Amino acid sequence: MTDPHRFCVIMCGGIGSRFWPYSRSACPKQFLDILGTGRTLLQMSYDRILPIVDKNNILVVTNADYAHLVKEQLPDIDDAHILLEPARRNTAPCIAWAAWHVAALDPQASMVVTPSDHLITREREFEEAIRKGFEFVENNDALLTLGIQPTRPETGYGYIQVGSPTEVENINRVKTFTEKPDLSLAEVFLQSGEFFWNSGIFIWGAETIKRELRKHAADITTVFDRGQDLYGTPAEGDFIRENFPGCMSISIDFAVMEKARNVYVETVRFGWNDLGTWSSLYDNSPRNKAGNVAQNCHVLSYDSTGNIFAVKEDKLIVVDGLKDYIVADAGDVLLICRKSEEQRIKQMVNDARVNFGDKYL
Repeated sequence: MTDPHRFCVIMCGGIGSRFWPYSRSACPKQFLDILGTGRTLLQMSYDRILPIVDKNNILVVTNADYAHLVKEQLPDIDDAHILLEPARRNTAPCIAWAAWHVAALDPQASMVVTPSDHLITREREFEEAIRKGFEFVENNDALLTLGIQPTRPETGYGYIQVGSPTEVENINRVKTFTEKPDLSLAEVFLQSGEFFWNSGIFIWGAETIKRELRKHAADITTVFDRGQDLYGTPAEGDFIRENFPGCMSISIDFAVMEKARNVYVETVRFGWNDLGTWSSLYDNSPRNKAGNVAQNCHVLSYDSTGNIFAVKEDKLIVVDGLKDYIVADAGDVLLICRKSEEQRIKQMVNDARVNFGDKYL
């Protein structure tokens, strides 16, 4: 049985540009069945939270352009629980709106905030971690984030350094946050045993995060305080459309987590990947004897290893002498890029915009 005071907020407004050309502005990666399971990343995020939070307490925050996709993929969610952002303003304004909305529904609410595009392979352990996190924040004045046991010196993730332990196993105070390090620093982090990947999954009381936002991000909270009596009413949408674009664009990590003094981390091992890049999809997909991954396509490869091939149409890919490449054919865009250079895909997207407008985005 689920606790009626526990809520979940699924953040679902990103573009996923590092998964271009599959992920497009009209249909970003969270709405795609990237893993070929028959469920999109958003649907998988919803499925895994259902055993923990009542479906009537699950909210999705997304860009207004994606309202139809959310309704299509999550028909069980009431329209009133789909919060439509009129502009993209990063995670702090997204979370602030959700907190003001949830607190208006239930002043005693605690909430887990999770991205919509992560892969979690051990769902039972995920459930246990979230339940433990809820219990911790309901009994302590705490902002809790989930830290993932690192398996490699990853330079694409942020890191959390654990500090002093609490009375609850695997929950510590946070000592420091570090943004994406270079390889040498990431190797030091891995060897130290004190650093964990920042998962971007948070748990806190709705009133707790409201207080900390007021303390550390007053420019944002001033906006939402103006609508204090409107949340949960028919007037909320108009208020948000008029005022939300005025929020500064900033992440919750920069706005609050790196400044607050009551920040804790629960260190977990439940098979996590943010599926932010083609290489992460390669790492989490079955490979053939040559170490190649074929996503929903047919491939004939000769003297080719370590590649990922993804094609949207019924097309045969034939390659010879290719090693460690991304080959992604989205119909109107064909991307061929070394996996080691995939951090340049964002620049490629920008170059496509400069040269061709929004045609291929």
